Amino acid sequence: MTKPSLPDLLHAAVTAVGGTERPGQVTMAEAVAEAIDDDSHLLVQAGTGTGKSLGYLVPALAHGERVVVATATLALQRQLVERDLPRTVEALHPLLRRRPEFAMLKGRSNYLCLHRLHEGAPQDEEDGLFDVFESAAPTSRLGKDLLRMRDWADETETGDRDDLTPGVSDRAWAQVSVSSRECLGASKCAYGAECFAEAARERAKLAEVVVTNHALLAIDAIEGAPVLPSHEVLVIDEAHELVSRVTGVATGELTPGSVNRAVRRAAKLVNEKAADALQTAAESFERLMELVLPGRLEEIPEDLAYALMALRDASRTVITALGNTRDKSMQDEDSVRKQALASIENVHGVAERIVAGSEYDVVWYERHDRFGASLRVAPLSVSGLLREKLFTDRAVVLTSATLKLGGDFNGVAASLGLPPEAAPGRPGGAERARPEPGGPEPAGSGADGAEAEDAQADRAAEEDTSPRWKGLDVGSPFDYRKQGILYVARHLAQPGREGSRTDMLDELAELVEAAGGRTLGLFSSMRGAQAAAEALRGRLDLPILLQGEETLGELIRSFSGDARTCLFGTLSLWQGVDVPGANCQLVVMDRIPFPRPDDPLMSARQKAVEEGGGNGFMAVAATHAALLMAQGAGRLVRASGDRGVVAVLDPRLATARYGSFLRASMPDFWYTTDRNQVRRSLAAIDAAARTAES
Repeated sequence: MTKPSLPDLLHAAVTAVGGTERPGQVTMAEAVAEAIDDDSHLLVQAGTGTGKSLGYLVPALAHGERVVVATATLALQRQLVERDLPRTVEALHPLLRRRPEFAMLKGRSNYLCLHRLHEGAPQDEEDGLFDVFESAAPTSRLGKDLLRMRDWADETETGDRDDLTPGVSDRAWAQVSVSSRECLGASKCAYGAECFAEAARERAKLAEVVVTNHALLAIDAIEGAPVLPSHEVLVIDEAHELVSRVTGVATGELTPGSVNRAVRRAAKLVNEKAADALQTAAESFERLMELVLPGRLEEIPEDLAYALMALRDASRTVITALGNTRDKSMQDEDSVRKQALASIENVHGVAERIVAGSEYDVVWYERHDRFGASLRVAPLSVSGLLREKLFTDRAVVLTSATLKLGGDFNGVAASLGLPPEAAPGRPGGAERARPEPGGPEPAGSGADGAEAEDAQADRAAEEDTSPRWKGLDVGSPFDYRKQGILYVARHLAQPGREGSRTDMLDELAELVEAAGGRTLGLFSSMRGAQAAAEALRGRLDLPILLQGEETLGELIRSFSGDARTCLFGTLSLWQGVDVPGANCQLVVMDRIPFPRPDDPLMSARQKAVEEGGGNGFMAVAATHAALLMAQGAGRLVRASGDRGVVAVLDPRLATARYGSFLRASMPDFWYTTDRNQVRRSLAAIDAAARTAES
């Protein structure tokens, strides 16, 4: 039988999901198929509306080997498993003559633990178990959630927290779930044969497509122990989030609360001498943390070093003691011991890491109004880790609507540990030198010289162990220059770090009024969003919603359901809002979202680039801002009929040297600094929307 062609497969899949074939999707699918066949790596930027999920699913399914798809958000995981994959598999079945299995796999704490549900949670203060079902008042919210989860446990097939509707609080879920460190292991657990997490792993082992998240992918890479089943193809969707998610997994934290919790859990399980030493070390650490100020620690202060060494040594002693002692009189001792061990190992690991003082780590204090002080440590860069762990023994496809920053893929590629993009026709990392246009030919030029140069380049490519990759921008089905305007308020004063921006608030009010509402306000700080909401609520007769006043889902539903409503907020809104149609026709950014100058990790990364001879501001701060602005501007045009304005109320986007880099990272809207023109345009767009609505 003739093997079905990729265009035929793609056509069948697109028809099945009710979509429309687009040139960019076809180009992407062909490039993904080529990367899989060549066992090479691909960075592909696919704009909103391209249909990028089918652009990688179809060639991956056609290839026939196991593929892991990692996403950053729950929404995309659900879309893949509940909509795209079922329809695509059914559509391709007659052509492929097989029906590929697919499964979702998450970290262990995302699944209900039957042992914890039936036996109770180990109590911190005393020996034994704490039955939250008995202690929580049945009329309290916690009590109701726990009783509902007990009933749900008898009905659910997956035990997946995200399948529980409505959801429950983190506090309630913590009573019925365990981390991988706290888990007894299926062979030792009385409920191992029924374990939801183990069942999910078994389904993943049998599946041809495994859908997971960036965090689990990072754990699989960092911890060395395989969490994901072996696979030949890795697709990373929402790839612009990967570095942030991997950094989060690789970050360690110590707080007085977490250390004291570890002490309480372990104290009853070890001898008095070991428990007292750990208690003393914890008290010293807590006293020290009461006085700390937030900021980076370029060198570890002597008092902190002593406190951490005491914690490290006492924790090591307790870990040894936990392995050597048993108490058969204790109810469910294995579970109690395992939870204590998990807490102590975290304290020991973070303390030892900070004391070791690696030049590749950044250490800092944070202080939170509600949670108090914390000590944190994170890798200066995860590029080396990703280069070593991600791009070996498999083809890797990374895709997102925003991978090209400033016009090329090199910024994102560098953060992933990839070499600069090569000249056309040569894979990444193997670019050869070329003469300047009009300049002298290099020695040995001509036909013979060219052959020698090719041979030399090929030898260099063979010796170079850098991952081979290429970048591809398949564009967008939208005509951005006809559908949107990028307006920069050049006449405004440059924003400072502190203080109110009266001129900016005046400009914002005029723009929102001209648009008739329909505004998504993206602010660089919660303080800025609150000030703007308060000011406009007093000036305009329009509903102004503010992030934090309701759940994010409820706010987005209210915003998308009423044309006159505006929604103001911070980071979650820059990337998490999808409101096609006339109810979002103005997207406002109050300022360029550079990281704060006192952000310990970002400032450390910037300094490291500068010490290496690079431009730290452009490599770190400008790249960070470009990514957010590209994502934020992408909230405007979500469908072919959408029209509107992205307004940036920061003159630096028009006047600063880096402004062109930031603008090149955003969709190619029609650009203006004419405030009167943009008001007329907004009024016309509003009038057209009102006519359509009526």
